[in-house]
Amino acid sequence: MRRTKISRAFRRVGKEYRARLLAAADGAQSKLRGLAKIQTIARGYDQSGIVATIGHAREHNGKAVQHFLPSGSFAILPLTGKRSSIVWTEESTEAKRIVALPSAEFLAELELRFGLQLGELEVLSPARSYPLQISIARSFVAERLALVGDAAHVIHPLAGQGLNMGLRDVAALAECIADNARLGLDPGAPEVLSRYQRWRRADTVAMGLATDGLNRLFSNESMPLKYLRDMGLGLVDRAPGLKKFFAREAAGLTGDVPKLLRGEFI
Repeated sequence: MRRTKISRAFRRVGKEYRARLLAAADGAQSKLRGLAKIQTIARGYDQSGIVATIGHAREHNGKAVQHFLPSGSFAILPLTGKRSSIVWTEESTEAKRIVALPSAEFLAELELRFGLQLGELEVLSPARSYPLQISIARSFVAERLALVGDAAHVIHPLAGQGLNMGLRDVAALAECIADNARLGLDPGAPEVLSRYQRWRRADTVAMGLATDGLNRLFSNESMPLKYLRDMGLGLVDRAPGLKKFFAREAAGLTGDVPKLLRGEFI
């Protein structure tokens, strides 16, 4: 196999690995993506996400909640025990101010958005913020390389789809590899990578545009948009079929779902 810049990079750290296919799952600042010279299409939001682990007096019963506020979304994601993780979107300068607040003041700001439906709150981890952006790789593949997860795409956390998209990447790539390997063919062959790219990139672009549009819709104080937004949410709330569709979409169960995510063997 011809040695590439990626294999040489591994050799420089003291070890050399050889494989017919490399999956780059090394995050939004992927070094492997850079070594493969894959460019990204990216745009930053003037928003940051504040994350922290929160303790609460009452059980969450596995329920996730998302509030849509003028400054951005506020998500409460259940963890084990009486704990939840928050992803709190604010305009970037405001996020810096909030994260720098003394503990008591930060808790007061948190309670305004979290509410007290789960009882008294406690901040269990230091709050930190990170800038939000949409970023999609121009190609999800290169020679014997496939990008998965944040190495391939980063979207706004508003719809909570980042993890689902990464899981779909992994399941789709595994299925493409297994189908070829079952026939005794090269798992890193161009046709495998081409199939993976066709399967995942269009879906990723569509989800990226959808979350970008939702963020624009909810993160503003425009009265006409506010009216349309509230009317749309009311319609969904009164239509069980629509509710079910959006729940399945949020769970990543619509479209061309890989077998592993359908609970099937590959």
